[in-house]
Parts: sequence; C-alpha cells; structure tokens
Amino acid sequence: KFELTGIADQEIREVLQALEEKRKYYRLRNGSLLSLETREFAEIERFLNAMPVQQEDLESSFDVPLVQGMRILSDFDELDDFDLEQTFRQFLHDIGHPHELNYEVPSHLQAILRPYQIHGFNWMKTMAKYRFGGILADDMGLGKTLQSITFLLSELKEIRNNKHPALIVCPSSLTYNWLNEMKKFAPELRVIIMDGTKSERVKKQGDSSEWDVMITSYPILRVDIKWYEEQQFHTVFFDEAQAFKNPVTQTAKSVKKIQATYKFGLTGTPVENSAEELWSIFHVVFPELFLGLKEYSLLTNQTIARRIRPFLLRRMKEDVLEDLPEKIESLESIELLPEQKKLYGAYLAKLREDTLKHLDKNTFRKNRIRILAGLTRLRQICCHPALFVQGYKGSSAKFEQLLQIMEESKLAGRRVLIFSQFTSMLKLIGQELARKGQHFLYLDGQTPAEERVDLCHRFNEGESNLFLISLKAGGTGLNLTGADTVILYDLWWN
Repeated sequence: KFELTGIADQEIREVLQALEEKRKYYRLRNGSLLSLETREFAEIERFLNAMPVQQEDLESSFDVPLVQGMRILSDFDELDDFDLEQTFRQFLHDIGHPHELNYEVPSHLQAILRPYQIHGFNWMKTMAKYRFGGILADDMGLGKTLQSITFLLSELKEIRNNKHPALIVCPSSLTYNWLNEMKKFAPELRVIIMDGTKSERVKKQGDSSEWDVMITSYPILRVDIKWYEEQQFHTVFFDEAQAFKNPVTQTAKSVKKIQATYKFGLTGTPVENSAEELWSIFHVVFPELFLGLKEYSLLTNQTIARRIRPFLLRRMKEDVLEDLPEKIESLESIELLPEQKKLYGAYLAKLREDTLKHLDKNTFRKNRIRILAGLTRLRQICCHPALFVQGYKGSSAKFEQLLQIMEESKLAGRRVLIFSQFTSMLKLIGQELARKGQHFLYLDGQTPAEERVDLCHRFNEGESNLFLISLKAGGTGLNLTGADTVILYDLWWN
C-alpha cells in the first residue's frame, strides 16, 4: 500500500490519479502545492506502469500475486522507496540465502556430500517449499545428479504417500547413468527406465504406481507424450535442460506438458548462444517468472540477472575449489616432426591458394565450411597425418609424446583417461596399445547407453588403467572418479 508522509490516506488516491494524468503538481486540500516531478514520484510512476489493472474501488492499496510482485521489484535498481513488510523481507532473505536453512540431509548421504552440494540440496528444498521452479546450473562434474538424488530421497515419504512418482527426463545416453547413480547412492529408491519397444513401454506405464522414480529420454518422451501429459508427478528433473533451449522444437513443446508439483532443470550450460535460451528453460520449469518471449527480449541483462538470481544456482569449479581435491594442469607443446612439418606447410599453402587468396566479406559466408574443413585437416596433421593421408608411414610428434606420457603413467601406477575429438585417432592409439599388450577400455558415439555405464563402472572398479573416450560421446554424464589423470589429446574448437 502507499503511504505518503503528511498526506492523509483518503487523499493518496487523488495524488496517484494526478500522477497518472502526468500533472506536474497536485494541490493538497490545505491549499499547498505538491511537486510530482521528484525522483520518488518518478519511481512511483514506474511502479504504477508495471502494475496490473486493479479494482476501481481500491483507494491506496494494490494486490498482486507473489511472483508478480517479485517480478516488479526486480525491475528497480534500488529498493529505498519500498518498505518491505517483515514476513516478505524474511521470505526474500530465505530464498536468497538457502544455505542458512538447514534441511535434514538423508543420514547415509551426510558424509558423502561436499559442503556446496549440501547448499544445492538446501536450495532445492527452499524452491520446493515455496512451489517455485529452478535451474541447477553447476559446472560439469560438480554432482548435479547426486544433489538431485538427495532431494528425491528427502521427499520419498511424500512420493509414496501420494503415489506420485518422480520423473527424470534426460538424453538417451544418460538413462542408465541415472539408474546406476541411484543404485549407488539411494538403493532404497524403486527405479525404472521407461524404454524398450512400444508394448514394453505400455506395460511399464500400466505399473507406474509401483515406482518411486521413472527415468525416460527426450526422444521417448516425445513419442509417448500423450501418456506422460496425463500423469501427475511429484518432481520432474530435466537433465541437460539445454535440450529444449529452442522453444519451437517438439522437445520443448513436449516437456512443457509435464505436470509436476516441483520442476527443476539441470544444465551446466544454461546459456550457450543467446539469452533467449534461458527464457526457454524457465518457460518450462517456472513459467511465472517471465512473461512472453517478446516482453523478455525488452528486458536488460541486468534486470534478467536480478530476476533469476534466487532461482538459478550456478557454481563454477573455481568457486568450490576448497571443497575439491587439488588439480594440477600442464600444457605440453611439441614441435612437429620434419615430415609432419612438410605436410603441414604444403597443405597450408594449398588452403591459402584455393580458399583464402580471393576471400573478402562477400565470399566469406560461402566459403566458411571450406575454411573449417581446411583448419580441421591442419589439426589432424598435428594429431597424426595418418588420419587422412593414405599410406603415411611416418609418425607424429604429439603421438610420440603421448606414448611417453603413457609409459611414465604406467610406471607411476596412474589411471588415465585419454580424450580425442577424432575417433580415428583413438583407434590409432588403441592399435599401438594392443601391439604393446596393454589392456584398455574404449567408448565412442556408437557405444550403447547401457554399455556406457557398465564401462564406467568397470573402469572405476579397477579393471583397466587406460580408458579411450571420444570427446563428444564422453561430454555428458560420465562419472569416472576412478581416474587420477586426464589427457586431452586434442581440444574442441572452443
């Protein structure tokens, strides 16, 4: 409600009316003039413009839903002109400081969770308490899955009492990873993966009340959306939520139809290319936070950041270094071998002659793919010319360095992951390891989802000290805590 010092409540409505009519002054009933051009009145005018239409008979107070009130407040840089009532102040404090609210962590996970993961659990419980949705946007490798499982365990009694299971929606390659993590950290959860043939899925759907947690993939959700949209879930976790960063896709339209009491998005990359991607995820997990995409596009980045602050929890690895084991990084630079250098020089000259020589801003767009293909070839020559040069008999400086590092790692008893963007490079490495009689595990995009989890389990259990993994296939959902050394043989472009 409005309170203006020295002005009777019954006059406030008339002052506001004058402000709405863009008058510069208002004559008070005692005859004096009140300037309506001060900073305070400018803020009140902004506030009135942001407010929805109210009932005509209201004199000096406005009623708005809680989330709408928060939206309006987020549009103001300073809140000096607002006097927040005590319980609302407490509410704002709670959602801004979830680490101060000590929810009970399931006992057997208390010793496993790191401090920042307990904070993440408290944040989820706080969002759930107020029926808000949110995005857990921790960096990859910080345990978004474990924090989510902790939340589900804490809600298990309610899940079973209401017979409303939780739903996990994730990429196909991660379904068995979720199952494996639940078996490991929460064996008491009754979990099922909703996959298989159509008839197998229909049978599982008929038994849905028997389960605490159902795991499905985005492609299967799209196919079976008629069934899913008719269900009521306790909680839904959308893993790798950037899967619906484009709001016009079938995936985005499908996930929007899921009915759940609590909704969370999990993604290490909430914004990859544009701020609209963030809107698309919130539009699913907490649609009340923003209006339409058109209104969102008019907001400043500062306003968006203020509005999402309580509802998006993001920790980078550097933010939680005290909670993580120490990491040592080393960058190895190697000069090309003479035969490599000749090939590199010759290919670069050809690329310059064929593609770069006549390049200008008009032809750049047309030639982009050719330029990228040329740069990829140069990168492959650095990795190993045999990747595309037929009959190449020489070696590669980087390959020789890798073999040396691997030999040192073997003598030191290290457990090593080797990543490459090129599966053909991994096969060359594998051939050399096989020639030397060294055992290794291998994973690329052709590896089935169930086998991915099994391979990770076997490595973590100590079956082999070497694991070759393609960057793309290994980029999501692999928990390889059994390794102590990671070699990135070649990096992504970014």
